[in-house]
Amino acid sequence: MEGNIRKGKDAKEISPIAFDAVRRIDALFDIEREINGHSPADRLEVRQRLSAPLVEDLERWLRGERALLSKHAKVAKAIDYLLAPNHWPGFTRFLDDGRICLTNNAAERSLRGVALGRKSWLFAGSERGGQRAAFMYSLIGTAKLNDIDPQAWLADVIARISDIPVSRLHELLPWEWNAAALQVKAA
Repeated sequence: MEGNIRKGKDAKEISPIAFDAVRRIDALFDIEREINGHSPADRLEVRQRLSAPLVEDLERWLRGERALLSKHAKVAKAIDYLLAPNHWPGFTRFLDDGRICLTNNAAERSLRGVALGRKSWLFAGSERGGQRAAFMYSLIGTAKLNDIDPQAWLADVIARISDIPVSRLHELLPWEWNAAALQVKAA
């Protein structure tokens, strides 16, 4: 009998409910693979047309299966976790915003450098230093997510921030900053 890759369990030990839940969630990921790279508006339209009914069916099915299970069953605990009022809205948030990914892979990839360099970050020296480092990581990560060279953006922001009125500080945010426009102004 084939073993379960995770935890070496035999196939007979895998809950049929868990197996079916994974199959249903895989259908959502199939849709996401098809719309990857499309505009947020296009992704939102496809999600509302194709994914939303699947998510509604998943919730209805999970609630029905949960009602048949003991509160001590492992799969029941997993279902309770997903359907909890502070988890289900987070899971379904991608249905209301085309910019949101179904997974947190992008966030995890962006944190990989932090995890790999954990011992190198001892220079922070204090909680305040750690907060500053986290702030800088957030700024640099936001610039990268907006396809901006973080070094060029930070250099420009540092050069301009003291001369810009508070009412226009938003212009320096990564999603509003435009290097090409700055070059035109300089010419």
